[in-house]
Amino acid sequence: MQSQLSHDPDRFTLAVEVAQRAGERALAFFERRDALVIERKSSVQDLVSQADREVESLIRAAIATTFPDDAVLGEEEGLRTGRSNYTWVVDPIDGTSPFLNGQPNWCVSIAVRGPRGIETGVIAAPVLRETYLAARGAGATLNGRRLQIDPATSLTSANIGYGATSRTAAVDAAAFVERLYRESGILFRNGSGALMLAYVAAGRLAGYYDPGLSAWDCYAGLLLVEEAGGVAEFDGSDDMLTRGALRAGTRAVVEDLRRLSAGLGDAPR
Repeated sequence: MQSQLSHDPDRFTLAVEVAQRAGERALAFFERRDALVIERKSSVQDLVSQADREVESLIRAAIATTFPDDAVLGEEEGLRTGRSNYTWVVDPIDGTSPFLNGQPNWCVSIAVRGPRGIETGVIAAPVLRETYLAARGAGATLNGRRLQIDPATSLTSANIGYGATSRTAAVDAAAFVERLYRESGILFRNGSGALMLAYVAAGRLAGYYDPGLSAWDCYAGLLLVEEAGGVAEFDGSDDMLTRGALRAGTRAVVEDLRRLSAGLGDAPR
């Protein structure tokens, strides 16, 4: 019975379908990206394009048709309140800068938050032909293959994702990198927080630290890591509108990331 499930299967099914459709639409834009109109938001690294807006509109329309009472929080259009206990948290193109510069490391990220927290997470990376799925209590997969983080993973088992952008003070970013390298860690960055969380879930990265993410950047990835057997900490507020620091990996790696980032300022909120 549905009451025994930790996620709503109908919303999970829609999230998967919509992410695939959104990925196809985004990929069509990607293949003709030279024609896109580009705008800047808060900084030179904070970009938005026609593709972001249209892909988010597609996702919102699909949700409104099937679950009209659900709230939707998206990076481009903000929060549309609802009357149910469910909120869809959407980043239409996470990794807009890689997207606009012809790199494959961008994705569509969709999460569903229900009465008991994040229930569904979908990350679709069309150029990479990868789809990551997570459902609360049902595990995480990559293209149908079950994901399981090795509990023995340490800070030096693989690279560490780092998500600081120009919002982070240069002195804090430099301090974290120095501390990481003093302990023989190696930094990795691909411009997409959602994908770096997915890589943690897939065992491609030992861990991921970001001094300041929004809910739409990380909610799907948080569930992926947890359902793959890892630990994910996000310091953003419960209203989903306040940025916060994020640490993900095994418990040991998360403890190391907490220690390495101690005393460093988070990104301005």
